[in-house]
Amino acid sequence: MDSGRYARQLQLAEIGEAGQQKLARASVLIVGLGGLGAPVATYLVGAGIGRVGLCDPDVVSLSNLQRQVLYTEDEVGLPKTACAACRLSAISGHTVIEQYPDGLTACNADALIGAYDIVVDCCDNFRTRYLIDDVCAAVGKPWVYGSIGAFHGQVAVMNGPSGLRYSTLYPDRAELEARPAASGGVLGVVPGVIGAIEAGEVIKLIAGFGEPLDGRLFTINLKTLQTDIIEF
Repeated sequence: MDSGRYARQLQLAEIGEAGQQKLARASVLIVGLGGLGAPVATYLVGAGIGRVGLCDPDVVSLSNLQRQVLYTEDEVGLPKTACAACRLSAISGHTVIEQYPDGLTACNADALIGAYDIVVDCCDNFRTRYLIDDVCAAVGKPWVYGSIGAFHGQVAVMNGPSGLRYSTLYPDRAELEARPAASGGVLGVVPGVIGAIEAGEVIKLIAGFGEPLDGRLFTINLKTLQTDIIEF
C-alpha cells in the first residue's frame, strides 16, 4: 500500500490502514460510463479500489463533454471503455482496469456481476437497472443505484442487509422498461454530485463505516438544494 498516495484517507479513523486494505482488495463493476460513471470511476480509482470493471457499449460524442468529465474532444467517436481506461490508468497504476465494451446484457450479466463485489448503476435506462437488480439478488451482491434528470438526482443502496430491491421501489417494471433511454436536458454538475455520492456509498460499504443508504432513498434538487432521505 502506498501510504503517501492515500495519506489523507489514512488519517481518517473510519478508514485507516485496515480500511485502505479493504479498498485495495475490493472489486467494483461500473455499469455505464456517462455522466454518472465518469465521477464514480474517477473517485473509486483515486480512492484505491483494487479492481474496477468498466461496462459500456457507447462511444464518446461531442454532446457528452458538457458533463462526462473523463473524455476530451480528441476522443469523440472512440469507445468510452477504452478512453476511460486510459485516463483512469494514468490516475492510478495500482488499480486493475477491466473493459467490457459490449455493455451489460442478459447473456453476460451473470458472469460479469458474479465476478465483482459491488455493482454501481450509472446507466440511463430502466431495462438495465432491472437486469442489475435481478442478477444481484440472485447472486447476493449489493449495488448502488443512481439516477439523474434536469436539476435533480437520487441514490440508494439496493440488495443490502435491508433487502430493498429496485423492483420494490419501482414495481411498474413493464411500463418503465418500455421507456427509451434518458435523453432529456440535464445540468452538467448534477451527475457530478450524484456520482460522487454513489462513489461515497461504495467506499462506505467496502470499508465498513458510516450509515450507507441501505433501504433509504436520498434525493436532491440542485435548483433549490433541497434534500430528502426516504426510509423504506
